[in-house]
Amino acid sequence: MKFEIPKIYPITDVPLSGLTHAEQAKRLIEGGSRIVQFREKYAAPRDWFDDLRNGVEICRQSGVTSIVNDRVDIALAAGADGVHLGQTDLPPDAARRVLGNEAIIGYSTHSIEQAIKALEYKIDYLAFGPVFPTMTKEYPDAVVGLDLLRVVHDLTGEMPLVAIGGIDLENAGSVFAAGADSAALISALIADGAAIAERTSEFVRRYA
Repeated sequence: MKFEIPKIYPITDVPLSGLTHAEQAKRLIEGGSRIVQFREKYAAPRDWFDDLRNGVEICRQSGVTSIVNDRVDIALAAGADGVHLGQTDLPPDAARRVLGNEAIIGYSTHSIEQAIKALEYKIDYLAFGPVFPTMTKEYPDAVVGLDLLRVVHDLTGEMPLVAIGGIDLENAGSVFAAGADSAALISALIADGAAIAERTSEFVRRYA
């Protein structure tokens, strides 16, 4: 069965927002988000695990899907609904063996070749980008643009497609027009911690 991914896909970032993962999740959900990806690139697992577990519980109580970025082991330990994997993480098929058939597994791709290869895996959605320039990665991949996003949409068929990279309130419409089912958002939602709920609500109102 096709995974029905929400159109607005928020991703947490503690240094950018100035808030814990759990507090970001609370405010994203308040704004209408139906999925939250917990992304931690700097803290050691033991230093953010309790925060993550609290965030996952907040999601569970609200009926919101919780996804952990990169780390299959942490996703399993925290009881998250799934994991989002990159090209250098545990391969999706290995993650599936660990997490089981009910877990949601997403996979980031950055080229046509990677997208085609991804379709061989038992994943629930495929992410492609960066569609636009992004500042939330220390070493970002090359910008793929809307034209390649359209190509990937044609290749993936029924596989849910998430556009990633540099998406904001003004350009999100263009990624949906290019065939994306969902837009992954970091800075556009959480750069101002005090405005997370308001910004999320605005995205949901306009696009979801």
